Amino acid sequence: MNQKRIANRVSIAVMAVLLLGGFTSCAKKPDSSAAQPVLGTLSAGLPDLKGRTIVAVTENAYTPLNFVDPKTGKAMGWEYDAVEEIARRLHAKVEWKVTAWDTMIQAVRDGQFDVGMDGITINDERKAQVDFSIPYMTSQQFMLVRADENRFTDAKTFGANPKLLIGSQAGTTNFYVAVYNVLDGNESNPRIKLFETFGAAVQALLAGDVDMVLMDAASSKGYVGANPGKLKVIGEPLGTEEFGFIFKKGSDLVEPFNRAIESMKADGTLERLNNKWFFEYQP
Repeated sequence: MNQKRIANRVSIAVMAVLLLGGFTSCAKKPDSSAAQPVLGTLSAGLPDLKGRTIVAVTENAYTPLNFVDPKTGKAMGWEYDAVEEIARRLHAKVEWKVTAWDTMIQAVRDGQFDVGMDGITINDERKAQVDFSIPYMTSQQFMLVRADENRFTDAKTFGANPKLLIGSQAGTTNFYVAVYNVLDGNESNPRIKLFETFGAAVQALLAGDVDMVLMDAASSKGYVGANPGKLKVIGEPLGTEEFGFIFKKGSDLVEPFNRAIESMKADGTLERLNNKWFFEYQP
């Protein structure tokens, strides 16, 4: 397997589910009635950006990390909340921008934006282009299928049936996991049908145009919840990766972001965000 290429972005995943216990864990769902940490309790001692405006960019197509609520039209998600809280702790403001995934890394590298996020997997190939924050989440890939699917139960049985198709997005971890962990290592394999967004791939799955979409546990949970009785997750997790925020090489924001992330881990804020977006949020 080409590990260098496979370490690309994931749809989002066990990010928190690994931290809190998800599809593969026997841990109980967090009790939302229990006392929760208050956002931003450890801002003292962090760098002071003195009201600086941070231009942040995302894609708005990666539920529940970043997306547009269909009910309100409001952009929201885990990454929105996290970056707003980071900025608050650093005495900064956020100006949000949106761009396509396939241009995001280049745009941040060129300095068009101060920080980028989209469930971006940390790997050596990307480190040559941009600087990363410390990891804020860990992700795994799962098989999202239609609720009545009974022709396969895992990656091996899927790969053995040449009639089955995968929906994916080019240049993502999902794509490379499909190529190298599920199929034959051929990136031009016609069994992989490419879509511009993960949402489009899921719609193709629902329509019967493809038979499986690889997606992280949290995103899978979101799509299953949004389509009751129509989708389910099967099989074991495929691959584990870490997500980080990206910056232009040499950015003076890397260290402040890292310190804010550490403080949010220490006071339970990241766990609170995980609870909110992976367990409490209802599409």
